Amino acid sequence: MRTNYHTHSRYCDGKGELREYVDYAIAHGFSALGFSGHAPVPFPNNFSIRQEHYLDYCNEVRALKAEYAGRIDIRLGLEIDYIPGVLEDFTLLIEQGGLEYTIGSVHLIPNPDDVETLRNLCATVQGEERQQIPYHIWFIDGPKQETYDKGLHHIFHDDIRAGVKAFFHQQNAMIERNRPTVVGHFDKIVMHNHNRFFQYDEKWFRDLLYETVELIRESGCIAEINTRGLYKGRHTDFYPAKETIQYMNSLHIPVLVGTDAHEPSNLDQFEGAYEFLKEIGYRNVVQALPF
Repeated sequence: MRTNYHTHSRYCDGKGELREYVDYAIAHGFSALGFSGHAPVPFPNNFSIRQEHYLDYCNEVRALKAEYAGRIDIRLGLEIDYIPGVLEDFTLLIEQGGLEYTIGSVHLIPNPDDVETLRNLCATVQGEERQQIPYHIWFIDGPKQETYDKGLHHIFHDDIRAGVKAFFHQQNAMIERNRPTVVGHFDKIVMHNHNRFFQYDEKWFRDLLYETVELIRESGCIAEINTRGLYKGRHTDFYPAKETIQYMNSLHIPVLVGTDAHEPSNLDQFEGAYEFLKEIGYRNVVQALPF
């Protein structure tokens, strides 16, 4: 069974029409395909679905679901960023779009001491003031290491431990408040680290990471194994790392492999994830999301 529920199209920062993803999936033997565009956020950016296009996205997925019924199981989802002071409650997006699942992720991290500033900016009507929001957030993703480094310097004054702690605490708050269907790439804070600021096996980092793992287990959420860092050459492991996956196996945490596809040809770039799970005897591999 081939499935993929982590995909991004031209509606957000991906390439390709939704139909192109469906056609590729069918041609390559997929039984299910989920669309999970980046949720709208209330500030200027080049990665998320624009608020005025959100219902267009949802309606197009539903139309394809009906058109291709019996050939492939299409599901409507959204990857939602939990951002303190900006986007904390997923309920409105879920209800507006009629979503079937959510991937909860953290890509943007404000300094915990600056959250009230963000909240006030989001409450303003003037677009000019809202444009200041990105300057109060550390963007840990994207192709450029210098963006990561500049954000760490500007938001956390080069204090990597404070930044990493904020990342994990933000994820924990997301899990506790929203219980997303899937928790996305929950150690992605390491992507641009490249062992420059900390090592993966340092106790302080491992303690924060495993606190999140335990919370995923308690919440009943599914943990994602994300392969994008490998096929893009930005990381040397899955998100989360193999050693963390082995620990998750001991806790019987359900996992779902996703390629975080940003173009149709990414859909089947699983990078040996299923082989690794089989090799370690992973007990709870989810291939079709429960609905």
